[in-house]
Amino acid sequence: MEKDMQILHHIRQNPFITQQELADLIGISRSAVAGYIAQLTKRGEIKGRAYVLRDEGMIACIGGANLDRKARGKQQVRLQSSNPVTIMESCGGVARNIAENLGRLGCNTSLITSIGEDKEGEWLLQETKKHGVHISQVWRLPTQRTGTYTALLDIDGEMVVSLANMDIYDALTPEMFAEKWSHIAAAHVIFIDTNIPADCLAYIIERCREENILLFVDPVSSIKAKKLPQQLDGVEAILPNREEAELMAGMKITTIEECAEACRKIRERGVKHVIVTLGEEGIYYQSEDVEEHMSPYPTEVVDVTGAGDAFASGILYGIVNGESFQRACRLGLAASALTLQTEQSVSPLLKAEQLELAVEQFEKER
Repeated sequence: MEKDMQILHHIRQNPFITQQELADLIGISRSAVAGYIAQLTKRGEIKGRAYVLRDEGMIACIGGANLDRKARGKQQVRLQSSNPVTIMESCGGVARNIAENLGRLGCNTSLITSIGEDKEGEWLLQETKKHGVHISQVWRLPTQRTGTYTALLDIDGEMVVSLANMDIYDALTPEMFAEKWSHIAAAHVIFIDTNIPADCLAYIIERCREENILLFVDPVSSIKAKKLPQQLDGVEAILPNREEAELMAGMKITTIEECAEACRKIRERGVKHVIVTLGEEGIYYQSEDVEEHMSPYPTEVVDVTGAGDAFASGILYGIVNGESFQRACRLGLAASALTLQTEQSVSPLLKAEQLELAVEQFEKER
């Protein structure tokens, strides 16, 4: 078979194959592959760019983008009673927050989510775009309302209860993600949260497994973590908190030893790296070869909202910059510490140089 026909055959088998993968399969240079593809395109055999060239620095963030309302008690919150509060509105949603954090850190980032055709949704997009995040792949759904998340915080900034209206994400389907897959597969790393439906999560996990794309998952909450399929082959890393890890492992976690056992159980489902956030106790990281309990960086806690999203952002920043998972976790802890110092879900203090300095300082003091 001629080289051009071999290339066409492989592209039919996998429309998302890269030029380098084609070169390796056929035994020619990548530049030669590019030449054959140009010829095939001229002849009309390839209708446009069906294959995907992966952007080594791109992070695609898929999931929630909501209007956040935070009501903070002026005194200790009393349940079943009227409580005086101050209310603040901001952009929110796990995937959106992480995308903005990554934009602030200088990463090439894309947000894939859904909003209603309303002023809240447009405000979310424009505020996110200000930080360099690509928003061209966002769905605007005219019959839906943009998601909202309302949190009641105690006087010390700890969450008492949260209320979420996320019905808009139920309208998403695997077919909608399939239509955008060429953009999604171009990313070096994909991050998803569990605000999207279970069948969409399963579809993305399977596609990432098939195409060997790095996939990071945030379970978001113990209820939403139930949407994840039992088999998680295709997930590079998952970032549950203690409660979510308990649900995923089917056991209580009261000690670091129990946390280690829970991580082993989660890895048995196919995940390569498990990183459990433990609040004031820091994090616990486990892979096949390495496990470590890391303490949090000392900081003044003003508001805990967004700290988990910042932690995930620091890890993703580290991974796309070639760091090991252990050092990426330390960058995540630094990002979390900076976010805890502000009432905002995404800290204006978040800068790449600040993360690096915090990690270097910590390593000197060890």
